[in-house]
Order: sequence, then structure tokens, then C-alpha cells
Amino acid sequence: MSHDSTAAPEAAARKLSGRRRKEIVAVLLFSGGPIFESSIPLSVFGIDRQDAGVPRYRLLVCAGEEGPLRTTGGLELTAPNGLEAISRAGTVVVPAWRSITSPPPEEALDALRRAHEEGARIVGLCTGAFVLAAAGLLDGRPATTHWMYAPTLAKRYPSVHVDPRELFVDDGDVLTSAGTAAGIDLCLHIVRTDHGNEAAGALARRLVVPPRRSGGQERYLDRSLPEEIGADPLAEVVAWALEHLHEQFDVETLAARAYMSRRTFDRRFRSLTGSAPLQWLITQRVLQAQRLLETSDYSVDEVAGRCGFRSPVALRGHFRRQLGSSPAAYRAAYRARRPQGEKHSDPDGSGAPPPPVQQEAPVPLQTRRTAAAHAVGPATSSLSTEGRAGAEMYAGGRASLPGQRSAP
Repeated sequence: MSHDSTAAPEAAARKLSGRRRKEIVAVLLFSGGPIFESSIPLSVFGIDRQDAGVPRYRLLVCAGEEGPLRTTGGLELTAPNGLEAISRAGTVVVPAWRSITSPPPEEALDALRRAHEEGARIVGLCTGAFVLAAAGLLDGRPATTHWMYAPTLAKRYPSVHVDPRELFVDDGDVLTSAGTAAGIDLCLHIVRTDHGNEAAGALARRLVVPPRRSGGQERYLDRSLPEEIGADPLAEVVAWALEHLHEQFDVETLAARAYMSRRTFDRRFRSLTGSAPLQWLITQRVLQAQRLLETSDYSVDEVAGRCGFRSPVALRGHFRRQLGSSPAAYRAAYRARRPQGEKHSDPDGSGAPPPPVQQEAPVPLQTRRTAAAHAVGPATSSLSTEGRAGAEMYAGGRASLPGQRSAP
């Protein structure tokens, strides 16, 4: 799922200064940045694919600090341009930042601010959002980053409206994406914005990735919380909530345990985790249901009760909204992909044979892929395909996946 903000007339009306060109994309690299994230915009915007119907961009690779730039595996990179080259770019991409705890170089931040003032589109992929936030370019704006770092971004820059659920957020002249593969999603979105669906689809086929991915980061969230929570008074309340997900309680209960009003609790919880408490609680209950569906033979009704949902209907609604599948279909798809001979867990220790699994309509291909993503983890699932059926989705003339969500 993506957030495409079309309600930004001021940003839409901005024009490039005379020396900047729309087709020029500058990629800002720093020492210590991961090579995979750094290579995404280089591959999307730096390779001539006009033979495939993809309009050509002019790429400028710029060093954000003195080189050589060291990256993953001890490799050293030498960028052909410095910060001065950014002055020609209509789009500036920061693909990653080396550490969410250290401040970026002030010279690079100044260059980004000038580029934005002169009408350039500024893009932060994954932890690159921290660089944009440090430059003040995300103040008062919606943004996202890797779900694991979203709470830290929200706490460090409280004026940024961080949404850890989105794959990417387009706020007109400032765009941000979630981790690794979501950087590809955002770069494809930029090509689609500049040159239309056909060009983006042609590029996606060359990259062997979906033109659009449905869903958001919810499927990858875990119970992790920022390290800073350990010293916060809310840590005990959060720990209690995670241990009692099987009970029916609401946000008012958590606020009372924290000795706060609901309004104060909401504000403090959001500043700590980057998420509204109700959404966080629902996400944790769905994640717990996901685990039980994978590791136990409880019926869907039993899973709902053990995850604190008031009814199986509530579980099914939230589960489908977050994971794009019904609980029964998810379980069937997950089990279909497990190695043969692997046994179900026996959560009660009774040794009794497992009850029959609830069956629904046949599981669609995309749902099976979604279940596979959970089975193998987000790092390998986002670009995976399943044999011939998987390859067909990238062939010319195939329908694209569902589109992105527009901001209200």
C-alpha cells in the first residue's frame, strides 16, 4: 500500500529553477551506506532502456561527503560528482543513511534544502528519510521509513507524521519509502508519475518485479519496539499488553494502567512508537493470530478468542485488511508451502490428532504469494516468483497489481 498525496496544490505548483532539469536525477551517496539500497536508484535511473520503451533519465552520482565512500563488504566507491552537481538535478534521491543515531553532514543538508527551495523533488529511500528529516524537509508532512526504524524517526522528529504501515509516501515534492524493496516501488512510482503506466510497466518487466505491490508494511511488523522504550514509563504497560493479548481489553484499559488520560496516553504512545495505540494493539492481535494459524490447529473461532478479538468476524475483518487474506485461506496457503513431513505443533501438549482445518474458496495466486512471504520472511519474499505462474505476471500485456491508495 502507498500513500499518494494529491492534496498538495502548493507543492504541485512549484517550478524548477532555470538551471535545473526535470530529467536529471542526482543520487546522494554517503560512506557506510548499504550497497543494495544505494544501487536501486542507480539501476532504475542510470541505465538506458529506451529500447524497452522506458524514457531515459540523466543520472548524476554525487558524494555527500569526502571519499572514498566505504560500503557493504568493505567495498570503496568513488563518486564522479560532488555536492555541487545537485544544483542541476530536478530530482535528488538519498537512498540510505549509515546510522539512524548520527547526524548527516551539514553541507549535504544545506544542498538538499537549496534543491528543495529551487523546486527539486526530494526522495528518501529507507533510512534516507532520516537525512530528509534532519534537513527539516519532512516537518509537518506524512512520511515513512523501514518499520523497524519508524518509531525512532517519530520520536526524534515529532513534527513528522510517520506512518510505518506504508510502502511509500508521495507528498508531492517530498517522497519517502520503506525498506529495501520498497525503494524499487517508489522509484517505479516516480517513473509512472513522470511518464505514465506503460513506461513504468515496461521498466518493471525489465527488473522482473511487480508494477505495483498491494498491501503495506503491516505484514512485516513484529513485536519489536524501539530500544528507547526500555527506559520509558510506558514500557511496563506495553509489556503487559503483549503478555495479555488473549484478553479482551481496550486502549482505555492501557491508559488507566499508565495512570494517564486517554488523550495524554495517545500522545505519549504515538511519540514513543510512531503509531496510534489502537492501531498498534490491533496489529499485535493480528500478528498473534498469524502465529497461531501457522503453528497450531486451533479453529479460526478459537484463534479469535485467544487473540482478544470479540468475535471471529472482527478477526476476519482486521486480518484481511492487514494481510489481504482471510485467516482460513492464509492457513491453507501457509501449510501448502511447508516442507512435506513437517508436523503441526501441539499447543496443548495433549497429543490429540489435529482437528480438521476450516476450508474456504480456493486460494488465489496472490494470496499464496502473500502467505509465502510470511513463511520465508520479508527479506526474500518481495521479489520472489513461483515458477512459470510467477513469471507470467511480468510478461507484456498482463494486468498490473492493485494500485496505490490515495490520501483522503
